[in-house]
Amino acid sequence: MTGSKPARLNSVDLLRGIAMVVMALDHTRDFFHNARFDPLDLSQTTPLLFITRWITHHCAPAFVFLAGTGAFLSLSRGKTPAELSRFLFTRGLWLVILEFTVVRLGWLFNVDYSLVFVQVIWAIGWSMVVLAGLVYLRRGVIAAFAFGMIVLHNAFDAVQPESLGAFGWLWKILHVQSPIFYGAANVLFVAYPLIPWIGVMAAGYLFGALLRQDEQSRRKALYGIGFGLIIGFVILRALNIYGDPHPWSAQSSAINTVLSFLDTHKYPPSLLYLMMTLGPAIAILPLLERWRGRFADFLTVFGRVPLFYYVLHIYVIHALAVVAASLTMDDISFVFSNTLWDQWPASYGFNLGVVYLVWIAVILLLYLPCRWFADLKRKRTDPWLSYF
Repeated sequence: MTGSKPARLNSVDLLRGIAMVVMALDHTRDFFHNARFDPLDLSQTTPLLFITRWITHHCAPAFVFLAGTGAFLSLSRGKTPAELSRFLFTRGLWLVILEFTVVRLGWLFNVDYSLVFVQVIWAIGWSMVVLAGLVYLRRGVIAAFAFGMIVLHNAFDAVQPESLGAFGWLWKILHVQSPIFYGAANVLFVAYPLIPWIGVMAAGYLFGALLRQDEQSRRKALYGIGFGLIIGFVILRALNIYGDPHPWSAQSSAINTVLSFLDTHKYPPSLLYLMMTLGPAIAILPLLERWRGRFADFLTVFGRVPLFYYVLHIYVIHALAVVAASLTMDDISFVFSNTLWDQWPASYGFNLGVVYLVWIAVILLLYLPCRWFADLKRKRTDPWLSYF
């Protein structure tokens, strides 16, 4: 890694951009769809609604994994390990602060802090803080840490917070999606427990070294890892013995049986969930290296400004939901309340066709601001820009 600084890897930005665009579909569905049930609930959902939700499962793992990869690649662009560690620590804390302030405001459009919920930005922030220490360790130690956290954490699925007494709140933060009650009537809902996301980012950091190999070796490694994870997922899922707290089962129809097979646990992400999502993401990277054209450039723009995009897309989608509610409802207070989408009025919402149209509109609205910010980051070297 000596000599001139390597150029950015467009394939990484492109993959991240695809993940960001697909993620917006899930959040558009949250704010616009008329269903008031879990789209993965096979007793109520439809195959199209299930797949609409399921395909977005691939976003968060790619987002977190590539954040680790980007950290490693920054070393080849001139950062020393000490500089990288300081950056990861301070940016991680900055992301946690954003989750509690700017991001929360975008989701709820109010400052009633009786409800706070923390999601992927929180998980990325704390993962960066931990990675800030891991970068000083040998690669073998980091690999053992990442492997152990990702592969072994499902062995502790049966451990419930109540069994840990006064430390139950800590287990909720680490491994069990659930509310933490504090004060008179306040709730911190931990939507993204930190294990194994911390391990996912550490694995992404190690993965960065593969992307610096020559093309032939890199493609061989990416295909091997990607398809290995996919095949491993199919085998381990079929055995139904380990890797996910929700075993699949035969359903009343063949399609529902397939959907049950695919319905792995996200909160926290199970071993099988991560194999199912990261496998295709890694396997597709060699193809993305050779994808050229306007649409690829369009998607790459979003991948170069992921945090800016993430924050902006929440505000845009929520603002459009306010407009939609104003046009269709007499009382729109629910779009400014701490009531989450699955409890919104049954009379509000639209079918999936409208959801997809709004999603496309959101992406088009976001393109020019994201391109402007990507150009700003490319042209200027102000340190604060690296935090967005």
